Amino acid sequence: MPADGPQPALFSREFASDPYPAYAWLREHAPVHRTTLPSGVEAWLVTRYGDARQALADQRLSKNPTRHASDRTGIPGERGAGLMTHLLNIDPPDHTRLRRLVSKAFTPRRVAEFAPRVQQLTDRLIDGFAGRGEADLIHEFAFPLPIYAICDMLGVPAEDQDEFRDWAGMMLHTSGGRPPGPRGDQGKGPRGGVARSVKKMRAYLVELIHRKRDDLGDDLISGLIRASDHGEHLTEQEAAAMAFILLFAGFETTVNLIGNGVYQLLRHPEAMARLAAEPSLLPSAVEELLRYDGPVELATWRFAAQDLEIGGRRIAEGDPVLVVLAAADRDPERFAEPDLLDLARRDNQHLGYGHGIHYCLGAPLARLEGQTAIGTLLRRAPDLRFAGNPDELRWRGGLIMRGLRTLPVEFTAG
Repeated sequence: MPADGPQPALFSREFASDPYPAYAWLREHAPVHRTTLPSGVEAWLVTRYGDARQALADQRLSKNPTRHASDRTGIPGERGAGLMTHLLNIDPPDHTRLRRLVSKAFTPRRVAEFAPRVQQLTDRLIDGFAGRGEADLIHEFAFPLPIYAICDMLGVPAEDQDEFRDWAGMMLHTSGGRPPGPRGDQGKGPRGGVARSVKKMRAYLVELIHRKRDDLGDDLISGLIRASDHGEHLTEQEAAAMAFILLFAGFETTVNLIGNGVYQLLRHPEAMARLAAEPSLLPSAVEELLRYDGPVELATWRFAAQDLEIGGRRIAEGDPVLVVLAAADRDPERFAEPDLLDLARRDNQHLGYGHGIHYCLGAPLARLEGQTAIGTLLRRAPDLRFAGNPDELRWRGGLIMRGLRTLPVEFTAG
């Protein structure tokens, strides 16, 4: 991918469609680059694999957003809703304590036990559109699958899950890198819509925690309540914040993993045909799709807890730092032929789910959902194809996540 010429524009619509040429330029010419984000916040972008991996594990980079004066550096509405004390916003020792409490829900054994439910959800969703021979794979498949799965894991009753889907849909389709309204998170713009959904979700989660105290089950929220009752010092606010971030982070990443993954397979028909013929490639294929066009474009916010250097550039205390996972995972210094989609790639230590103590807790579940969704879709719709011009598809305008707004497809009805 060419990396010469003048610096390309960042955060434009063209950039959102294909940011990789711009990231190649930054890796070559300005690997640690200070820029002004669409929100108006100034931040450092880290684009080379070596620098990125080091920064992700550097505990001098704090996750605590109170180290920065702006309220435009997190999830819209989480401050006003009292949902700040979750894993993406805290440092050790609180991070260590809270992560230990929820890590039991995402062990390989627990995730393997959940596999039949993921397959059941996948088949049910495909049944809903298989007879039509067409679908929007984002709205009808990639979006509802992880919502229903994470609701099941949290212990949200089935009769309430459609309401959760509505709130999550508002958060997914109106969040982005646009400036907030005149009153910040409470504005009437897109962030304001997200903030209202966040508040509704918080109120529901607090009520659900109260209800479950009298009827504990084998779900994650019940586990948080048991931990609190056994002296683990988990407050009700922490429990609600933990449930919220597991839902928020646990569904959008998987929406994008499935959506981006199918999109890239459709753009690489030889690779898709090989995967359909060799389903044993699914594990390595999902890893390559995570590297090639992953669901998380930039790692979540970090803030310099002291003056430090990254890649030879001085970062001042309090400065925001954004590690560009999408750039690092196409670094030719780390990956041979990084712009080639190789579903059987070996030595694929991508950063798609981060690195260090903040490595994505739900990665095993997301991988299971990605493998199940993509594998089942290729099996049941072997002639899957774009419905319309793929170059006209729109990408959501968010800063952290990378995902399609829609993905219309056609196939033989059955």
